[in-house]
Amino acid sequence: MNILVTGGAGYIGSVLVPKLLQGGHAVTVLDNFMFGQSSLAECCGWDSFQVVRGDCRDEPLMRSLVAKADVIIPLAALVGAPLCKIDPLGAQTINQDAVEMLCRLAGPSQRILMPVSNSGYGIGEKGKFCTEESPLRPISLYGISKVNAEKAVLQRENSVTFRLATVFGMSSRMRTDLLVNDFTYRAVHDKAVVIFEGHFKRNYIHIQDVAGVFAWGIDHFDAMRGKPYNVGLEEANLSKLELCGVIRKHVPDFVFVEAPIGEDPDKRDYIVSNARLAGTGFVTQWSLDRGVRELIKGYTILRDKRYGNF
Repeated sequence: MNILVTGGAGYIGSVLVPKLLQGGHAVTVLDNFMFGQSSLAECCGWDSFQVVRGDCRDEPLMRSLVAKADVIIPLAALVGAPLCKIDPLGAQTINQDAVEMLCRLAGPSQRILMPVSNSGYGIGEKGKFCTEESPLRPISLYGISKVNAEKAVLQRENSVTFRLATVFGMSSRMRTDLLVNDFTYRAVHDKAVVIFEGHFKRNYIHIQDVAGVFAWGIDHFDAMRGKPYNVGLEEANLSKLELCGVIRKHVPDFVFVEAPIGEDPDKRDYIVSNARLAGTGFVTQWSLDRGVRELIKGYTILRDKRYGNF
């Protein structure tokens, strides 16, 4: 298939695009390379790979690229509450408006597979799993923009959305600001972290499994179309304190303490059911422990916090 990936040189795209090429697909990436990354350099040897430097909000450019695609994967986004707070206009125009434009440009037969965030669940009910039927109550501009974009995508029916848990793991366009990645970095290099509101819970998913779920969605599209799917590890609905406990198993001298005062500006707190996706036959390959071991090796190479998103 001919696949268009916007934002394909980012954290997820840098893992997903090589996987799609290896799967026999022709892939065109649109990216503005805002982080100066060279993460897709290895893909340039594929004749089935094309790359365009540009902006996903450029309608004439997008019209020409969409016309050639069988499948569209809109990864282009300002990701995370902190980055969206810094650039609220970009959050609105990239995360939501550009996706709504894509939906207008795409024909009925063209397929859209879009990642959104399970941060749309906001603050869940204590002890109750969030399913795809749970109310969406985003508490950040990032969450609001992704919820609105998902609404536009699912309205066109020939689409699937993936509500990603907090992603972790190594990528050639690394992000050290994501929670597991950040805490593991601190464990390796600082040996300590101070946690605010350590009881807040989230779900987690490895980046290789994120790439895998897109490949799975392409191969099983007819059975999955028209629905959102939570994408996370069933065994990894963990509080921040529990997450640190997992990391300390691999870095025994890691010290973590919960601050007695102060608060985390990110108020998300929920547990998530991934049963709908599991019901399609998709099986995750990367546990949290395996991902932490990978990160420890990766941080032997990376010793610079510039790899974050803000």
